[in-house]
Amino acid sequence: MTTIAVLGAGKIGEALLSGLLRGGRAADELLCTERHPGRAAELSERYGIGAVDVPGAAQRADVLVVAVKPQDIEPLLDELAPVIKPGTLVVSLCAGLPTALYERRLPEGTPVVRVMPNTPMVVGEAMSAISAGRYATAEHLDLVEELLRTVGKVARVPEGQQDAVTALSGSGPAYFFYLVEAMIDAGILLGIPRDLSTTLIIQSAIGAAQMLDRNDQHPVILREAVTSPAGTTIMAIRELEKHGVRAALLAAIEAARDRSVELGQAHEAE
Repeated sequence: MTTIAVLGAGKIGEALLSGLLRGGRAADELLCTERHPGRAAELSERYGIGAVDVPGAAQRADVLVVAVKPQDIEPLLDELAPVIKPGTLVVSLCAGLPTALYERRLPEGTPVVRVMPNTPMVVGEAMSAISAGRYATAEHLDLVEELLRTVGKVARVPEGQQDAVTALSGSGPAYFFYLVEAMIDAGILLGIPRDLSTTLIIQSAIGAAQMLDRNDQHPVILREAVTSPAGTTIMAIRELEKHGVRAALLAAIEAARDRSVELGQAHEAE
C-alpha cells in the first residue's frame, strides 16, 4: 500500500484526492494537510481521509504531493526538511518551481517529480506534464503518471520545457475562458439574450474540442471546413487577423513563460 499525502488541499489538491478515490485508491491510503482547521475537517468528512499536520504527513506518507502556492513553499520546506523520511517521493504541483529547489532544501537524495497540471483537473480532464528531478527514477515517473491519469491526460517532458508548458497548458484554460467570455459578449451585442448566448458558445466550444480530440486532422483543416468562400466565417477571420489576435496570443503565452521563469529564479536567488 502506498500512502499519499497532499500538502495544501485547495482546489487542485482536492481535485487530485477526489480523482484518486474515483480511480480506486482507498481512503485510508490518503492524507491531506491544510492551514485552516475548518477546511481540513471538511475534507476529512467529505472524503473519509485523514487530516494531519505536515510532520504527521511526512512520517506516514510514501508520496508527498506539494500543492501550495509558490510563495508559500519556503516555510513548507523549512517544516518538511527535518522530518521527511528517506526515500519519500516529493511531487511538486507548484508553478515555476524547479526540482533543484526541493533537492537543495530537502535531505540529499530526495526524489522529486515536477508536475504542471491545470484547473480542468476539477472535472477529471486535466493536462499534466511531468519531469524527473536528479534523483527520481523511471519507477517514480510511472507512479506519478498512474496517479495523475485518474484526473486527466499526462505527458512526460524534459524539465527545461516546463516553463513553456506552464504558459501553454497550465495557463491555457484561462485563455479559452477569456475567448468564450468575449464571444458571449459579442452575442449580447448582436441582440441575443445572455443565457442563450452562453449556451450557444459553450456548446460550440465543447463540440469543437471534441472534434479536435477525436480525429487526427490539423486545426487548420477543421477551420477551413467551416470557412466557405466569401462567407461569414472568412469575414470574421479577416477581422481577427486585422486586429492581430494571433500575434497577441503568441506574445501573451511568451509573457506567461517568462513569468514562470521568474518564479523559479526568485527562489534560486534565495
